[in-house]
Amino acid sequence: MRKGFSLLTAIVFLVLIATIAALSISLSTQSAKQTGDVKLKSQAELLLRSGTEYALLAISGAPNGCLKQVNMTYDSMFDINASIMYIGNGLSDPNCIQLGSDINTSESNRTVIIDTVVTTKEGIITEPIRLHRRTIQKP
Repeated sequence: MRKGFSLLTAIVFLVLIATIAALSISLSTQSAKQTGDVKLKSQAELLLRSGTEYALLAISGAPNGCLKQVNMTYDSMFDINASIMYIGNGLSDPNCIQLGSDINTSESNRTVIIDTVVTTKEGIITEPIRLHRRTIQKP
């Protein structure tokens, strides 16, 4: 009877140790994945700001002063898309996306709304990152 009880205690102890080992391995791989995801998310946030600034630069360098969209790719990992809409009257290109022309002050004329979206490309990470930023700027 004593040998059977000792054997049963040893089996329970081995199962308990194996469970704790499997849990620790699972948690360590999960934290490594989270570290990589945090790095990519921080990089995407920086690209979001840079994409907006680049869209402003592209607007100022456009020949007719009107752009609808600016598309970029960074390091074959991120797609950056900036959609541009204008508020104001007297825009030089009728194809511009114009949200409103009822402007009271001349300082507010030709204001732009920039929607910037940063997404990871397919196959980079298991849970894709997609960030959106909307800004109102005066180019």
